[in-house]
Amino acid sequence: MEPFTADQIQNWEEFLAPYEQAVAELKVKLKGIRNEYRRNERHAPIEFITARVKTVNSIVEKVNSKHISLYELEDIGGLRIMCQFVDDIYETVALLRQRKDFVILAEEDYIAREKASGYRSYHVTIKYPVERMEGLTEVVIEIQIRTLAMNFWATIEHSLNYKYKGHYSKELQDRLKRAGEAAFLLDNEMSAIREEIQKAQQYFQRYREK
Repeated sequence: MEPFTADQIQNWEEFLAPYEQAVAELKVKLKGIRNEYRRNERHAPIEFITARVKTVNSIVEKVNSKHISLYELEDIGGLRIMCQFVDDIYETVALLRQRKDFVILAEEDYIAREKASGYRSYHVTIKYPVERMEGLTEVVIEIQIRTLAMNFWATIEHSLNYKYKGHYSKELQDRLKRAGEAAFLLDNEMSAIREEIQKAQQYFQRYREK
């Protein structure tokens, strides 16, 4: 396969526009779910959401490194949902399965079956319809759902991967693996005292509103 170059797409702004619209719409909708929980004074499984569309350089690099076509990429547009507890992740997944405004294409549970590196997260790949001036366009979006501890680990690991292109020492690999296990242990400990944490958060919220 010949290397893919940026100039093979005549108008990147036009190409990426549906992805930008999709992640913006989905972010608003997911925030709406969180706010609905809070209005009903229920613990919201969604803590906060971030969204992004890959840069052109990142797209070109990934297409060439994976030896795939541009249209096989499933994470040009992406959302990341942060949760306080591991159980919140699965509750969020259940909420996504109930929705009628997109189709779930695939799910990957990297929490029950973490990657060899120690990476943990839950991935949901969806096909989302976007209403454009020229008509309906469907784009594939990746949603990653993880706890704050998982996200801290994944952010560090991503930075190291970017610097070393995945070829760092075994000592560093082992340390990352242990750090991932420690982060998951933290999640489990927090889950064990979840009820007390939630009571304290509710008390603090009422105090702030006085």
